[in-house]
Order: sequence, then C-alpha cells, then structure tokens
Amino acid sequence: MNHNARTSLSARSRTNPMAAHDRLPPAARAWVAQAVLPWSAASVARIWRRALAQSGCEKQALARLSAIERATLEKEKGPYAKRA
Repeated sequence: MNHNARTSLSARSRTNPMAAHDRLPPAARAWVAQAVLPWSAASVARIWRRALAQSGCEKQALARLSAIERATLEKEKGPYAKRA
C-alpha cells in the first residue's frame, strides 16, 4: 500500500489564470488583449463589475478600465519623468 499520498494537510485549491481570463466578458477580454499593463483577470473582473453596476453600459466600463490604466501609468512615470 502506498502511504505517500496520505497527509494531514488540507488540499490546496489551485486557481487557473487562463480559466479566470476565459470567464471575462468578451469586451473585457478584448480590452485586456490591447492593454499596456499586465492585468490580472481578477482585477479586470472587479473593475468591470463595479463599473457596469454603476453605469449599466459596457462602453463606460471599458472607459473606466482605460482611465485606471492611464492613471497607473501616470503614477509610475513619477514627478521627474520627461513629458512627451
């Protein structure tokens, strides 16, 4: 009998990032494909749900994602970065 598989530790559930990405709405998936920053599916889904709940409009949800990305990029530039 093989005792290697027995343990008192609980089994860890593993998340599949591609499955999470595949569960995003098509418009959000398309947005992620063209995004400048590497977004997690969880972050996109959270922002998408909130924006959609507030506006009820996919276009505005996409605009919210883009606005957050722009703000993040501006913040990462820092105060001493050259302006184009």
